Amino acid sequence: MRRYLLPVAIAALLLAFWLSPEAREVSAGVAIFLFGMLMLEDGFKLFAGGALERMLERATRSTARSLLFGIISTTLLQSSSLVSVITISFLSAGLISLTGGVGIIFGANIGTTTGAWLVAGLGLKVDIAAYAMPMIAIGIVLVFQKPKPLRGIGYALGGLGFLFLGIHHMKLGFESFRDQIDLLRFALPGLLGLLVYTLLGAGATVIMQSSHATMVLILAALAAGQITYENALALAIGANIGTTVTAIIGSLGANFQGRRLALAHLVFNVATAAVALVFISPLRLAVDGISEAVGVAAGDYALKLAVFHTLFNLLGVLLMLPLLNRLIAILERRIPEPVPDVSRPRYLTQAVDAFPQALEGALRKEVLHLYDNASEVILSALNLDPDAVFASTDLSRTVRQSRRAVDINVDEAYEKRIKTLYSAIFEFTTRVGENRASAEIAESISTLRNVSSDIVRAVKSVKHLRKNVLRYGTRPQGKVTELYDGLRLELAQILKEIRKLELSDPADRSILWLDQERAKVEEDARLTTRRVETLLHDGMISPAAATSFLTDTGYAYGAMRDLIEAARGTYAERDTGMAEVEKMLALDEDELQDMAPGEKGKIRRHETVADGT
Repeated sequence: MRRYLLPVAIAALLLAFWLSPEAREVSAGVAIFLFGMLMLEDGFKLFAGGALERMLERATRSTARSLLFGIISTTLLQSSSLVSVITISFLSAGLISLTGGVGIIFGANIGTTTGAWLVAGLGLKVDIAAYAMPMIAIGIVLVFQKPKPLRGIGYALGGLGFLFLGIHHMKLGFESFRDQIDLLRFALPGLLGLLVYTLLGAGATVIMQSSHATMVLILAALAAGQITYENALALAIGANIGTTVTAIIGSLGANFQGRRLALAHLVFNVATAAVALVFISPLRLAVDGISEAVGVAAGDYALKLAVFHTLFNLLGVLLMLPLLNRLIAILERRIPEPVPDVSRPRYLTQAVDAFPQALEGALRKEVLHLYDNASEVILSALNLDPDAVFASTDLSRTVRQSRRAVDINVDEAYEKRIKTLYSAIFEFTTRVGENRASAEIAESISTLRNVSSDIVRAVKSVKHLRKNVLRYGTRPQGKVTELYDGLRLELAQILKEIRKLELSDPADRSILWLDQERAKVEEDARLTTRRVETLLHDGMISPAAATSFLTDTGYAYGAMRDLIEAARGTYAERDTGMAEVEKMLALDEDELQDMAPGEKGKIRRHETVADGT
């Protein structure tokens, strides 16, 4: 069915063009207006360089701030649809809360009313086509410049020019209609008229995917005398309902949180429309009173419509804000959080693809998800209970007492819980290149991809240990069991320290201990061979056990190095004074390899004293 919609729509437009030149004028105006909106959105993305996304992260700490952000961002962008889609993206990526997202949607509904004011107060009374042409010409010149900010300004300026030009053509088209066809003959009075025109307004917005475009059409038709004031009010109410479709479409590629937000948008707009329809007469009286108070002429129905549009959206927010917590509870019941499938990506959804900050944030959370899976697989493969390890106050004792074989198929766990996630991360980071992310974001994404590779290599290394951990670790067998307990203990210690790093406050986080741990790993790797040779010489372990253990130390210390590098890539702070200090103090690979054991001990003692411990 869907494949026939496009040809049918094009055929309908061609028929309308053939039957009516006026329809051609109006349609062209709508198309130019929508193209201008697309240019404006693209320009803002280029010019802002992720500023909107960064502000969004900070603006959701309270409902009041979320509401204000929704108002301001929609006023600046003149696109509640863009704000809604960005909000769904950030919510799907886990970067903002559902309450904060709903607050932004409430604010966006108020912010979108400014478009009606601009058109009613300026667009229908001034020859804005005279301003549109220079804006388009200058904008196109800037679009072909290399610097992103200049290109962004060019897109934004050209977009505004096309918006103005679209309004101009729609106004001309409806003025021509006034001379050819009297649409007032089809005006419907009473409740029937309200309902029919509300549905028409919703349908027009669904087709054009823009309540702004619908409001411009309504204002142009009203100014040209093609519809009655009462029918225009109903169309404006319907446009508010239709604008929720964009959010619903945007939520199709989102997770359960994104779908909750789309439902909240629908509930809010439908409830607001219902209240406006029920109280249409008191609202109209209120509009008349407000218009008279601010100096709007009694016959200036275009400005009165702008007052009405603002008033009923404000009324909707005032009605819904006290019910916000109840609305959130209903959303959580209607769209419950699915039982988490640790083998599937949680944050890398289609909804986050378009916005750089959402890309990086979602990827970071997914890499942490991969690490959580990996740490559980690694500890289980070593016959250690993850909860017991992370809660232990005496890790050495915990390891010695963990003799029971953990029931885990390591190969199967790797395929289901590690490989599938890593494949999704790799595919996602490859696709990111198509979104023209900034150099800074691209570097961060590349680092996170390397982190995920380190994690996967660590799990692969530990897979090789499983056989001999079962053979020598499930029951005491003298020195060989102690040797394997030592490897288990070192791996468990590193995983526990990384967990502490993950849970610590970013402001207090330091990665200098990673260098200490890496130096200790290199020192222990060197000493292990000597120790095994001594035990073999003294007859305390068999040659078979010795060779097996030496092979396994290569896997174990390789896993330790990969885990440490993964932690460094995940938690290293950039662009801060502390980051520069840590960079200067960090040991490079050659220093770690060449340093004598005694010197490493001195460095650890020196850094311990420097830390005050």
